[in-house]
This record gives sequence, structure tokens and C-alpha cells, in this order.
Amino acid sequence: MANEKKSNNFKISPWLIYVIVIIGFIALNYFGSSGFQETTKISYSKFNDYLNKGQIEKVIIYNKTEGEAYLTKEALKDKSNAKVAKDMLGNANKGPHYSFDIGNDQSFQNNIEKAAQEGKIKDYDFKAKSNWSELLITLLPFIIIIGLWVLIMRRMSGGAGGGGGGQIFNIGKSRAKLFDEKTEVKTTFKDVAGLEGAKEEIQEIVEFLKTPEKYTVLGGKIPKGALLVGPPGTGKTLLAKAVAGEAKVPFFSLSGSDFVEMFVGVGASRVRDLFKQAKDKAPSIIFIDEIDAVGRARGKNNMSGGNDERENTLNQLLTEMDGFGTNTHVIVIAATNRADVLDKALMRAGRFDRQIYVDLPDIRERKEIFEVHLAPLKKVEGLDTEFLAKQTPGFSGADIANVCNEAALIAARNNKTAVDKQDFLDAVDRIVGGLEKKNKIVTTEEKHAIAVHEAGHATVSWMLEHAAPLIKVTIVPRGQSLGAAWYLPEERLIVRPEQMLDEMCATMGGRAAEKVVFNKISTGALSDLEKVTKQARAMVTIYGLNEKLGNITYYDSTGQSEYSFSKPYSEDTAMTIDKEISALIENEYQRAIKILEENKEKLEQLAAILIEKEVIFKDDLETIFGKRPFNIPAEETDIV
Repeated sequence: MANEKKSNNFKISPWLIYVIVIIGFIALNYFGSSGFQETTKISYSKFNDYLNKGQIEKVIIYNKTEGEAYLTKEALKDKSNAKVAKDMLGNANKGPHYSFDIGNDQSFQNNIEKAAQEGKIKDYDFKAKSNWSELLITLLPFIIIIGLWVLIMRRMSGGAGGGGGGQIFNIGKSRAKLFDEKTEVKTTFKDVAGLEGAKEEIQEIVEFLKTPEKYTVLGGKIPKGALLVGPPGTGKTLLAKAVAGEAKVPFFSLSGSDFVEMFVGVGASRVRDLFKQAKDKAPSIIFIDEIDAVGRARGKNNMSGGNDERENTLNQLLTEMDGFGTNTHVIVIAATNRADVLDKALMRAGRFDRQIYVDLPDIRERKEIFEVHLAPLKKVEGLDTEFLAKQTPGFSGADIANVCNEAALIAARNNKTAVDKQDFLDAVDRIVGGLEKKNKIVTTEEKHAIAVHEAGHATVSWMLEHAAPLIKVTIVPRGQSLGAAWYLPEERLIVRPEQMLDEMCATMGGRAAEKVVFNKISTGALSDLEKVTKQARAMVTIYGLNEKLGNITYYDSTGQSEYSFSKPYSEDTAMTIDKEISALIENEYQRAIKILEENKEKLEQLAAILIEKEVIFKDDLETIFGKRPFNIPAEETDIV
């Protein structure tokens, strides 16, 4: 099989053929009449001497101007003819041995006839001869000019050797990559773990193109398009690759940025060319990745430049998808994580009939994704994939692939023969918290402050019912943080106010611990303050969870408010929002201080253990505080 592939990929350059033809011309001229024989030029008088001595066996006259003489065997033995006795390869020279020019052809003819009658020569003949060298010299300039012209045209049209700015005549052509039955695409729906709903809808589109009569017999029509929407890394492009692998129809794949060019009208031209190719090969599928590059909502003001060119490209795309000349059996699949900025005309039924939301995987889907990415790894026997799935809440498919790869690298760094559970836990820590910086210089006083801060997080979260269960706490610097606490958040579909408030209180536990122990605060709580401020702002302005403002939200799902200069509320309301956000955060801060003052001894005890061990786990907290006084969810798993 490998040899067959190599032979199929072998290509002969047209310039190699041109060189062979020119060499053939030269060889024909050089070796055409005499092969590898050595021919020496002599004068006409010298020829007459050989003729009178009877040393010439045969003469051939070309065009009555040039002659070639063949010597007899006896003459070749003479020392004076030693130079022509052998050819270039050292073999006996069969002739012609000498060439000469004829002055008066009538006089020469009389002499040659007389010599033949006297028996001095056995044979003579008159022939016509074409002069290949003169013909080649005449044609060579034309061959060079034509060759250069062909080379320039091929480069400008994006042919062999063409690239970059040379493709001036090919600039309006589509850049879509074609996958068909001749293209080997290994990704199938089996390689896509989870995403059952999305797979079902995508698979139905593929089946429709394979067996359309199954659906059309009831009067149904083929969907014009499907839009894959979801966060980055959830598998939208992977789904498209699976479609390319499963579909037995031509599959055109390209990115939204492939339509964008600095020249006017190029994007629209590429859209036309793409759909023309797709219609010629119908039934077919077009996949446009990151369609928001060309599909953004059109502005109401007439702006010139690149924005106007993008709108022209979008207009052409809208026309091709469902315009006057409707395409049949051409399905468009697109992917984006910014569906909110897409043009409404692009999103309507008849263009993208189906919007398939590809969400972050749940615990069951994460388990399946782990099994796919663990397949090529050398891992220990009985590795618990369900445990790994529980330790990675909120991870996308791309994040899980990164965890598996990072775990393999960590195992190799530690000279292990197989990847084990601890390598995966270290990989999660590496991805979430960053690289450990054990050589970072931290003073004793700073280390104590960091330990108290992290112990404060651990203590408050342990004492609150709705706070996320703690996994471990570390004061080893990672990335930009000096310490970190790892939690296992519960996967909720809806969040209640008390749950958000408990999380905010646990987040403020670090600064509250510094206040309780040292009666001072530091800059170490920056990330905590950023987190609680976002949560408080979301409670007040997005989710309508504030009593003073009531059931109102200022959230704009279309994303258009990002570019607006005016606020959707008055100045009085803005003051109320600021006060309510500040009150929420301050209440949770005071609540955290109260919890820590009640458990100050245990807090200091935990900080001391943290300074000694640098990393503590849930078991250490149970030793100090006892079991959590709340119902522990069934999903929660201890880390050994």
C-alpha cells in the first residue's frame, strides 16, 4: 500500500519535459546521422588523393554541396588514418570517416563516375539532408519565449509554483478544501464522544443526502442549513470533520476569513464560486467555520472600506443560500461561538433552519470524552475515568484533550512507564492554576499571610452549606497566584440567591482571615475581589435577584449594547446599582469575618499545618473541623 501511494503522488514537472525535448533536438543533431562515429573534415583535394589511391569504398553526397567518405578496410589499417579508425567508444569506426565540401558539383560528379568505372570506388549515392542545427537555432528563441510565457501564466493563475500575491487571476476563486470519496478522512461520528443531540441532527442531514427519498416521500424538504453554536472547544469543528468522514457526498470546508480579502468584490466572487462548485457536485455539503467573520450584523450607516466589503460578501452569501435561484441539495453547515453578533437575515428559517447548541459536556459526556482521548495513551490498569470526569467540571472537550496530553507529559517527566491517576490530577492543577514556582522567593512573613489567607477560604467554605466542596489548598505559588484553593463545584442548571451568596462569602474568606488574624488587609485578595464584584453585579443587573431594583435585567443577549455609548438606565438607577453591589459584597465580608472569629483557633491551626505541609487536603480539614454538618452529595468523591 505504501508503494502504491508513493507512485500515485509522483508528479512529472512540465519543465522536465521541455528540457528533455531540447536535449533531444541537440542529440538528434549531434548523433542523428553518424551516431557515435568520429567524422573528420578534410579538403576536396585530400579527398581526391584518397580517391585516386583507391582507399575510398563509398561516397554519399548530400544536397550536392557536402560529401561523406567511407574508407576501405585496408585504408583504415594505414597509420595516416589511425585517428578515424576507432569511434568515440573505442570500437571499429564503420563510417563515415571523412566529410568534405564540394565546390563544382558537375565536376565532382564526372570525377566520381570516372573513378567508379575504373574500379577505384565501389558505390556512391546522392541524398537530401535537413540541417537540424540550423532549424534548432531558428526555433530556440521562440521555444524560450513560449516557455517563459507559459511559466508566467501558470504562476499568475496559481498553478505550479504559484503562491502568495502571484495568484492574481485566481483571486476570485473559492479557497474551500474539497473532501469526497477519493479523500481519506478518518474522523467519524464514533470519534465524537457525547453531543448526542447535536450528532443526531447532523447525522440526519447526512442521511438525507444519502437517501433523500426516505424523507421526501412524505413531502418534507431538505433543510437549507444548520448552525452549530457553542463555547470554544466543545467540538463544533470536530462534528464537521465527522460529517466529512461519514458523508458519501462532496464536502467543502473553509473558514469565514477565507472570504475576506483587501480587493473589492473578491469576497462575493468567492461565495459565488463556492456555491457554483457545490451545485456542480450536488448533493453536497458546505462547512463554513467561524462564520461570524463575514456574518456579523450589517450596520445602518453607510461606511466605506473593509466594513462595506464584508457586507457585500454577506449579501452574496444570503442570496446564494436562499435567493431567487434557490440551491437544491446543497446544505450549508456553519460554526460560531458568537451567534449573538450574526445578522438576523442569516439566522432566519430558510437559510439556517436549525440552530444546534453544542454545550459544555456534563459528567457523563466528559467520561466518554476521556475514554476517547485515553485510548492512545499508555495508562495504568483500571484507571477510573468516572473519577477523572468528576474532577473536571466545566471543562470542554478541548480542555480534556489538553489534560490527557499534559498528564502524559508529566508522567514522562517523572520517568514513569504508564500514566496514573496522580498525573491526571497534577495535569488539572497545571491547567487550572498554572505551573508550580517552587523556587519563588517568599519571605516567612509573606508565607504566613498567604497561609492565613488560604486557610480563611477553606474554613469559610467548610462552614457554609451551599459553598463548593473543598478538594485541596496549597500555598505553593502557581502562575500569577501565590496560593490557591481547589473546589469541586456542583453542576447546577439553575442557581439560587443563597447559593451565590455562600460562594461570595467563601471567596471573601481570604481577606476576612487576614483582618481577623492580623487586623490588616493586603493586595493578595485582588482576584477574589474581581470574582465577587462580577457575581454581585450579575445578581443586581442581570438575574434580577435584588429586592430594591426588582424583577428587571439590563442584559442584552444580542451583544449590541457592547458598542453602545448610552446606558440602558438612568443616573439615579446607576447610583442604586452601585450601592446594592457594594452592600452585597460588604454583607458577605462581614459574614465571613463573623464565621472566622468564631473559629479563630481552628483557623490558626489550619494555617500552621499549611505552612508545614504547603499542601493540605480534605482529610486535614476533617481532622480539625470534623465532618461537614451538611448532606454531602452522592457525586462527591474523596481524593486519596
